[in-house]
Amino acid sequence: MNTKEITNQEELFVSGHRACHGCGMAIAVRHILKATGKNVIVVTPTGCLETFTSPFGYSPWRVPWIHHLFENGPAIATGVVAALKAQGRDDTRVLAIGGDGSTFDIGFGALSGMLERGDDVLYICADNGAYMNTGGQRSGASPLYSATTTDPAGRSSVGKFQMKKDIPTIVAAHGVPYVATASVAYLKDLEKKIKKAMTYHGPRYIQIDSTCPSVWGFPSDRTLEVGRLAVECGITPLFEMENGEITKVRKIKKKISIEDYLKTQKRFRHLFAGDQGREALKEIQDLADANIRKYGLLKQAKAETTTSSEEVFT
Repeated sequence: MNTKEITNQEELFVSGHRACHGCGMAIAVRHILKATGKNVIVVTPTGCLETFTSPFGYSPWRVPWIHHLFENGPAIATGVVAALKAQGRDDTRVLAIGGDGSTFDIGFGALSGMLERGDDVLYICADNGAYMNTGGQRSGASPLYSATTTDPAGRSSVGKFQMKKDIPTIVAAHGVPYVATASVAYLKDLEKKIKKAMTYHGPRYIQIDSTCPSVWGFPSDRTLEVGRLAVECGITPLFEMENGEITKVRKIKKKISIEDYLKTQKRFRHLFAGDQGREALKEIQDLADANIRKYGLLKQAKAETTTSSEEVFT
C-alpha cells in the first residue's frame, strides 16, 4: 500500500470515544477495523470498550456495533451469524471484541460453547489484565503478583497469588483453526494476524496485550514502549497456532530482564522492596524464561536461522 492509499483509507473507529489517554485498547480496535474493512458487525460485552465508546449522543463506530451483557458476547455473535446466514449475507463477517473479564471469567462458558459448536466468529480479547472499567479488580488475566484493588499488595501480600490463565492454549484445545497472540506495540503484526484470521471460517481467537496506563501505572505516552518491553522479556509471547500447531512466533531481538519490564509499572512496585518481593521476581523471571523455551523466542546464530517464520516477524 502506497502513501496515497494509506491517506485515503477510510477510518472505521474514529473520534467520539472517551478512552483514557494512551489507552491500548482504543489503539487496538482502530487497527482491528483497519484490517477487517467495513463489511463486519461487531458485538461487545460490558467493559471498558463498551463504556468509552457509547457515551450518549456520540459513537466512534463506523460499522454496525452491538452491546450486550457481560456474559453472553459469544452467544450474541452466534445469533448474528445465524441471522446473516438466513438472509444469505455471506460476505458480512462477525467479530466479538471483549475484555479479559468477559473472556477469561464471566463469559468463558459462552465462549467455550461458541468454539465447540464451530460458529463462524472471530473472537478478539483486548487483554488489559483486570476489570479496568470498575477500578482495576483482579481477573483471571491479571499477572502473577500484580497489585489489584481486590488483591492489594501489603505487609501480608505480594499481590495476586494465582497464575494468569493460558486462554490461547485452552481455546486451541477446542480444535479451532486459528489462534494468535498480538500486542498494541506491534501494530503491523496485529493487522496481519487479523487479516489472516479473516481468511478462515469457523471460530477463531486473537488475544491482544492491551497496555493500560491508568491502572498499570505508567505515563500515557509510554503505552507502546511498555508493550514492547513485555514482548522483549518473554512474558508476553507473540505467536500463531493453526489447527493446534504453533506455526509462527515473533523472535526477541534483544532479551531484557523481567525487572526492566516490571519497573515501568506501579502495579509491581511492591516487588522491589524486601525479600518476599525478590522471591516473587525470581518466580516471574522463571515464567518468562519458560515462555522463551516453549515458543523458541530467542534468535539463534545467523548460520542456524533462515526460516520463513522468522523472516516474517523480524
